[in-house]
Amino acid sequence: MSSSPIRVAIIGTGRISDLHAIEYLNNPAAKIVALCDRDPELAQTKAGAWGLADVAIETDLDAVLARPDVDLVEILLPHHLHLAAAQKAMKAGKIISLQKPMCVSLEEADKLVKAAEAYDRPVKIFENFIFYPPVLKAKALIAEGAIGTPLSIRIKSNPAKSATAWEVPAAANAWRQKADQSGGGPLVFDDGHHKFALAWHFMGDPDEVHAFIGDTEGPGGIRFDAQSQISFRFPGNRIGNLEIVYSPDMELATRHYAQDDRVEITGTGGVIWINGGHGRLADSAPVVLYSDGKITEFRDIATGWEQSFVLSTRHYIDALQTGSAPILTPREARQVLRFALGAEESARIGKTVDLRSQRNSA
Repeated sequence: MSSSPIRVAIIGTGRISDLHAIEYLNNPAAKIVALCDRDPELAQTKAGAWGLADVAIETDLDAVLARPDVDLVEILLPHHLHLAAAQKAMKAGKIISLQKPMCVSLEEADKLVKAAEAYDRPVKIFENFIFYPPVLKAKALIAEGAIGTPLSIRIKSNPAKSATAWEVPAAANAWRQKADQSGGGPLVFDDGHHKFALAWHFMGDPDEVHAFIGDTEGPGGIRFDAQSQISFRFPGNRIGNLEIVYSPDMELATRHYAQDDRVEITGTGGVIWINGGHGRLADSAPVVLYSDGKITEFRDIATGWEQSFVLSTRHYIDALQTGSAPILTPREARQVLRFALGAEESARIGKTVDLRSQRNSA
């Protein structure tokens, strides 16, 4: 890459774009030059909020892709539009950051993997949870041998209520309620991508998954795929599970989504707990280690959920400058997608799904 800033266009200026924009706004190696949304007033509002006086406002993806002053597109569109948008961006010769999940099916994912691996410019599938500072600390502790070999991972996703949560536009929830647009449920498939990515990040590629996915009503008539329990098995006699429980009367602290996330990783020689994610239940240490018969708390760690977006974007900017691989590559993201789709299929058929036959893309 040249020494000039990477010129960025954000495609889709909905709620989550506020977090994606932070690092591009603050990193001298990048500059937001265009915003694209079918609602130009929304895009203009974001431009004002982000202090972008001279940014171009477009309402059509093709118009943005035709701009010679755009190097990278940050694609933040509903899931069913991901493949087509990424294909167009590759045809236009743009660097790509594509919001998770990469696609809504393995067939689509295989097309994207094949196209991206034949493409001469970088393609990243955006995942932020693996860049959350407490997760990075836990990963470093494991790399140091603090708990030996990880044998199991337990993930608790706990939506609740919060007087301090940010406002989510009704339109952002509406398409997530439609399976043909979202690809799956809002908690197991959409937000669940973060949890499956965590399991993949710490434990590797799973062999099997078994899921019970419930259904309950949330605020404003939104349907939540809870209470749900997803179990998985990894090579080497290692296991994990994801539990999703909606607690409508439980208050928690957050500046973003009204949800708490907790992770427990047990190894041959100890245990690590990661406390918090979207929000927090209490003032617990972000990371707690049990090893050598004693508890160690790690409190000097940033816990704002926005930091995971900042660090994920920063990693990509650095990768573009050094020529290194992004995280996630499309092939890696396919592993996480296979995980999520396997859970949806298992709940539908009422049986364990063997993921090994789907391990390799076409």
